[in-house]
Amino acid sequence: MADTRKKVEGEYLQYQGKPLVREENTIIYGDLNHDPCVLALEIMSYREDGGEKVPSKVLIQILDAKDPNKIIKQGNKDSLHDAFALGTTWLDLELKKNAR
Repeated sequence: MADTRKKVEGEYLQYQGKPLVREENTIIYGDLNHDPCVLALEIMSYREDGGEKVPSKVLIQILDAKDPNKIIKQGNKDSLHDAFALGTTWLDLELKKNAR
């Protein structure tokens, strides 16, 4: 089976030493080439707030970096901030578990 992951060229936005990449409604946090798992945030819907589109439903997934179809943990939140906070906590716990 061929590797279907796209390689994004250039500089990545970094947050706490890990790449943070957004493409349309999907945000990936972590390094697919070096970490055993990554955080994926999928913005499912938006709401209007003062004329701005703000994410209102966000799917949180911890994915196996070698097989992105394998979901390790999944949940959802009603804001991007809450989803990222919970997702990074889950990711840190999973990375510590894999480091043993």
